[in-house]
Amino acid sequence: MINIIAQLNIIKAMEIKPNFSELAREYGMDRRTIKKYYEGYEGKPKNKNKSSRLDKFYDEIKMKLEIKGVTVKGVYEYFLNKGYEIGTYSNFNKYVKRKGLKPAKKIKAHPRFETPEGEQAQVDWKEDIKLISKYGEEFIINVFNFKLGYSRYTYFELRENKTQQDLFECLINAFKAIGGVPKRILFDNMKTVVDIENGRRRINNKMKAFADDFNFKIELCKPRHSFTKGKVEASNKFVDWILAYNGDFEDEKDLKNIIKEINKKINSSVNQAISVPPILLFQKEKEYLSPLPNSSIIEHYLDLEQKAKVLKDSTIYYKGNKYSVPKKYLGKTLNLKLIDYKLHIYFNTELICVHKLSNKKINYLPEHYIEILEDIIKNQDNLEQICNDNLNQLDKLLSY
Repeated sequence: MINIIAQLNIIKAMEIKPNFSELAREYGMDRRTIKKYYEGYEGKPKNKNKSSRLDKFYDEIKMKLEIKGVTVKGVYEYFLNKGYEIGTYSNFNKYVKRKGLKPAKKIKAHPRFETPEGEQAQVDWKEDIKLISKYGEEFIINVFNFKLGYSRYTYFELRENKTQQDLFECLINAFKAIGGVPKRILFDNMKTVVDIENGRRRINNKMKAFADDFNFKIELCKPRHSFTKGKVEASNKFVDWILAYNGDFEDEKDLKNIIKEINKKINSSVNQAISVPPILLFQKEKEYLSPLPNSSIIEHYLDLEQKAKVLKDSTIYYKGNKYSVPKKYLGKTLNLKLIDYKLHIYFNTELICVHKLSNKKINYLPEHYIEILEDIIKNQDNLEQICNDNLNQLDKLLSY
């Protein structure tokens, strides 16, 4: 082809009329093809500019990938969860590369450490994740990350705070989720675990007591050697999938459900390090875990005081259900304590209300509900009756 093009260029330069039939016989080509090249045809383009089914999502993909810390896999899972027909991850990743949308990534080398079944778990926090709901409300959350070393089975839990009480409760919830306790747990040098005295690290007394009660040994990462907890660090990248939901979730409950779905997905998907889903190896590993302590020890740690922020509907969350407080505490953080199966709610040291524990999703005390209605209803003559009617209707609705 190069030869015929070169000869055609010479013929053009010499301003000679070409004999396409003779050239066709000489080069074993169709005369019409040679004529096309003589008239300026340059052949098929090397890169075809084909359309893609992802083109209609281009702007949204680009916007999601511009979120700081987000990953291509996280964005792919977001679109998949939304029910969009976007094809396989491999094709999605190729599209992102082809369009120049892939975020820059730093690669760090680190050694691998393997542990026997039931021997070790690693714990970390994914801290201060800032997200905005579809209603413009800002949420700053933390995600507790617990990972078994052998199977890579992972437990995530969303928390507003990272106090020692939060850590204790998350660990207990993780132990319950896996049905036992590993022999050793590797922690970062978090303040809830370690005290620093004269530049030396020391495990604090409350953490020691907790470990003794639940029969595991505490191990600490070497300072500035984060790769020693590489397994849990690796699963933190999956937590970043939640960044793709920025602007597309409703409330804290919605965020918790998203985290649960991400958690379920990574436990049931093939792990690159072990070439099988963690859930499969976990079936073997759970047989090697130590049993949980008796319920009185567990309840002792769960009965300790907790904190909760008051939501816009003048309620706080406790164990998945909402309980009302006076409206003057909107946006404030309150202390919660369970005493004789009743939820005692404090502002600092002042007891502001008490609720009986309930299976209902929303629990308003009438006096709190009336306070809210006072701002909405102008005619307040029958306010109490309206309050009772509304609360009864709410109870009926939630009972279905």
